[in-house]
Amino acid sequence: MLIRFNVKNFLSFSTRDDGRTEEFSMLAGKVRSKKEHIYDDDKIKLLKFAAIYGANAAGKSNLVKAMDFMRRTVLNGLPEGYTEKYCKANSEYKEKGSYFEIEIMLEQKYYAYGFEVILSQGKFISEWLIELTADNNEKVIFSRDIINGDYEFKGVLITKGLIDKLNVYAEDIRDDSSVLLLSIMNQNKKNLYQEYKRASILKDVYLWIKDNLDINYPDQPISDYSYMAETENIEEVCRIISAFGTGITNFEMVRVPTEKVVSHLPKEIREQLLTDIEKRLIELRNEKLSESKGIIMRSSRDFFILNTDEKGEIVCQTIKFYHGNKSALFNLSEESDGTVRILDLLEILLAGEGKTYVIDELDRCLHPSMSYRFVETFLELAIEKDIQLIVTTHESRLMDFELLRRDEIWFVDKKKSGETDIYSLEEYNERFDKKIDKAYLEGRYGGVPIFSTVFPIKED
Repeated sequence: MLIRFNVKNFLSFSTRDDGRTEEFSMLAGKVRSKKEHIYDDDKIKLLKFAAIYGANAAGKSNLVKAMDFMRRTVLNGLPEGYTEKYCKANSEYKEKGSYFEIEIMLEQKYYAYGFEVILSQGKFISEWLIELTADNNEKVIFSRDIINGDYEFKGVLITKGLIDKLNVYAEDIRDDSSVLLLSIMNQNKKNLYQEYKRASILKDVYLWIKDNLDINYPDQPISDYSYMAETENIEEVCRIISAFGTGITNFEMVRVPTEKVVSHLPKEIREQLLTDIEKRLIELRNEKLSESKGIIMRSSRDFFILNTDEKGEIVCQTIKFYHGNKSALFNLSEESDGTVRILDLLEILLAGEGKTYVIDELDRCLHPSMSYRFVETFLELAIEKDIQLIVTTHESRLMDFELLRRDEIWFVDKKKSGETDIYSLEEYNERFDKKIDKAYLEGRYGGVPIFSTVFPIKED
């Protein structure tokens, strides 16, 4: 689960007035109500939901982009366009380091992983992985001072044989400011982790960032609909879909000609795609992944699953929906934008343990009542499992103390300099009966647009 995320000198985030990084936290505050909304292991209390509010261009999406930038960098190196991602509110920031740190809980232990990078130069300057303890002590697992070419391994990694191998890997990149050690340690290191179990923390942190941090933008599909393709409880899925008033009463997987799926592509690309698909399906079959769902192809309005039959031939299926009686089936492309959005969001409600979903613009294409109902349903289901949902939104109806705790509500506000501040409603220490949604719209907490006169009054 996510504990905290810290960022400095990225897009509209600079530093706080006291020099600290901007911080977003899922640590529960002092709120006593709705204890079922939190994870509590007697050592730490974590929120399972957070809503982030702010005016357009205030920096809500930039917080999501900062998390995504860190994730992409760990997995694939610095993303395209990184040299221009520093905070441009002050010209001095161009040559200063940008800071990214994420704190997570893994198997009832707590870790902080982060790095600093001068984006304009594409140079990492430091990197660290630290275990955090309940008594506020920090145990360094590894750290790199890349500028001075120094590194160290400590704690669980100081094991005979293992430390020698780790030193070799670290020496190889001692003066290499273009790579992260955590990334290197997750490239073709399967045998290392099989031989040295204590090294698994390097793999586990990487896999949490890769598989458990699920970041979504408003113009991209959230789900690949695997929950519909794999579920053994179609009735439960249909029940949840129907509860949101979509009109859908059932669905089924329907076979379609593979040629129809790729017919709109140029011949050379079509042939290469089919060849690649066939190779991948053979790999899955050879790896004995008998329960594999095959290859999923998903766009905003289309959905296809490709697999092989007993003869080894490619089989293509799509999903179609029933409305009312079972006299007609409807394609995904025939459903409304709001219905497609809900079908995407359902994956979150059906997800297993351990996922942290981040969704930019939750309320896109949704009626306000639908957004409210979705969050309400999530909070009901989250009682039984350890899952988190972080959303950006303009929907003031969610600011309801019947629904949320004060510490679940966050704001971003842009200063005159163009820099973004992020803060929790709990920092305002409001009375419990305060009409939060009304105060927010009146600008009480910042994070709302301030309009100048559109048509200035002409003087006589």
